[in-house]
Amino acid sequence: MIPSFGLIIVGDEILSGKRADKHLPKVIELLGARGLALSYADYVGDDPARITATLQRAFASSDIVFSCGGIGATPDDHTRQCAARALGQPLLLHPQAEQLIRERMQDVAREQGVPYEPDRADNVHRLNMGVFPAGAAIIPNPYNKIPGFSCRGEGGAQVHFVPGFPVMAWPMVEWVLEHHCSQWFNQQPQTEHSVVVYGSMEASLTPLMERIEQAHAPIRVFSLPSVDHPVHGRHIELGVKGPAPLVPSAWAMLVNELHLVGAVLGPELVRNT
Repeated sequence: MIPSFGLIIVGDEILSGKRADKHLPKVIELLGARGLALSYADYVGDDPARITATLQRAFASSDIVFSCGGIGATPDDHTRQCAARALGQPLLLHPQAEQLIRERMQDVAREQGVPYEPDRADNVHRLNMGVFPAGAAIIPNPYNKIPGFSCRGEGGAQVHFVPGFPVMAWPMVEWVLEHHCSQWFNQQPQTEHSVVVYGSMEASLTPLMERIEQAHAPIRVFSLPSVDHPVHGRHIELGVKGPAPLVPSAWAMLVNELHLVGAVLGPELVRNT
């Protein structure tokens, strides 16, 4: 079975509106390009107790979850510590992460034309970015070599931790998908077929939606009302979605019944993933 995919976004700056989240649409895009879909997303501020509780839920699942943000080494970065608490594991300096971080420090020294001083206080502190829960595996960072990390939960969950910076996070998410999830790519092509319905109320369409779901499980029916669309004005986008081979029969039932009740129909929309 294809696992559920989840996303956790960490950071006060998102919840305060100081920065707009760009991860949600990008992760949806990266999954969709591979025939996969996002099942849920959680947003949590820089509160260790809340981050730990969120990660405990993730590790207790059987899902594949991406966590973006909070894995640095400043006082407001808590994700690494919270992951360790959620797993009941100690934090340890990962040998490969240490090597990569030292390589990065040497690169920066060369770029700045100064000697590399491994024992300098700020360089020693930077090694904290490679302190992960025991048993973690690294996620390569092609931007600056500072790795992310992956951990498994007892329920089979895989939680992959990447930085909050999109320029780093998105290639790292792609790397995880290509190296850990390719067996699920395009296994269940999905189709979404809908139509614009004018002059109807959602309440009057609900019985039809329920009948279609009962007759065509696991197809799902959706209704997206709009009151001020610039082209269609007040309308409802009504449609069916699910495994591609099962959608046509459910769609035929939907359209037939809409015609029977005299619904006024507009353009159709089809989306394949």
